[in-house]
Amino acid sequence: MSELHFQHQIFDKINATENPFVKAEYENCTFKNCNFNEFDFSGYKFLDCDFSDCDLSLAKVNDTVFREIRFKDCKMLGLQFERCNTFGLAFSFQNCQLNHSSFFQLTLRKTTFKECQLREIDFSEADFSNSNFLECDLSQSVFQNTNLEKADFTSSYNYSIDPENNRIKGAKFSLSGITGLLDKYQIKIES
Repeated sequence: MSELHFQHQIFDKINATENPFVKAEYENCTFKNCNFNEFDFSGYKFLDCDFSDCDLSLAKVNDTVFREIRFKDCKMLGLQFERCNTFGLAFSFQNCQLNHSSFFQLTLRKTTFKECQLREIDFSEADFSNSNFLECDLSQSVFQNTNLEKADFTSSYNYSIDPENNRIKGAKFSLSGITGLLDKYQIKIES
C-alpha cells in the first residue's frame, strides 16, 4: 500500500489528542494553532513545512523525518530530537520554547534559533557549527564535546560553555556574555 501524501495544504486548529491525525508524508504544508501535545509522530514525514503557534510538547519523534522545517511561536517542551530520522534533518526556530529538549549527537550545522527559550537543553556531542543563537536564553543547557565553531552567541545569554570541552574556534560572543565561558573557574568578573 502506498503512503499518503499531502502537498501545499494548510492544517489549522488540528487537535491530535481528540481527532486522529493521518500518518503520511506532508510536503510544503503549513500547520497553524495545532495541538500535538504528547502525540506520536513516529514514522511521519515533514518536508519543507511551517509550524506556527503549535504545541508539540512531549511529542514522540522516533524516526520522524523533519527536512527544512520552520517552527515559529511553538511550544516544544521535552522533545528528543536525536530520535528523529537524521537524513536531511534541518530546522529553524523563532520565538519557540524548547526547554528540556535534547539534540544529543545530532549534526545540525547552520541552524538558527531566534528569540527562543533553550533552557536545560542537552547539546552534548552535537555539531552546531555555523549556527545562530540570536537572543536566546540558554540557562542550564549542557554543552559537552559540542562543535560550536563559527556559531554566533553575541545576543544570547545565560549560557555556560567550557572552552576546554567544546570546539569554539571562530565562535562569536558578546563582552557581557564572556562570563559564560569562564563559569567553571568560579571567578568574579566586574565591570
